[in-house]
Amino acid sequence: MIRRNDEINKIRKPSPFQGLGEITVRELLNGPEEMYHQGRVFAHTTVYPGSAIGYHIHDRESETYYILSGKAKYNDNGSEVILHPGDVAFTGTGEGHGIEAMGEEPVEMIALILYLD
Repeated sequence: MIRRNDEINKIRKPSPFQGLGEITVRELLNGPEEMYHQGRVFAHTTVYPGSAIGYHIHDRESETYYILSGKAKYNDNGSEVILHPGDVAFTGTGEGHGIEAMGEEPVEMIALILYLD
């Protein structure tokens, strides 16, 4: 399968999990059906300046963020750290996280959610 840039679903929406501002999600794969039901998200996500994805806990799934650009404040189970381009953050089942764009540049990242079983 090849999915051209103009075929990718791009959704601008309010930040999830009671976050601030807005994000854009580019669905690189369209849900569980295209991920052999082993996951539900493979996306290029933009978190705009002044915006944040609120803290949330994953149940029976994991989420990985790969930071492409921008500077982010990342809540890793209650501990805040700064992420930069090239950093990877992994949240396992039963763990929680949130992310906020810092500064004037949006955070561009790849997000991958895989099911535990």
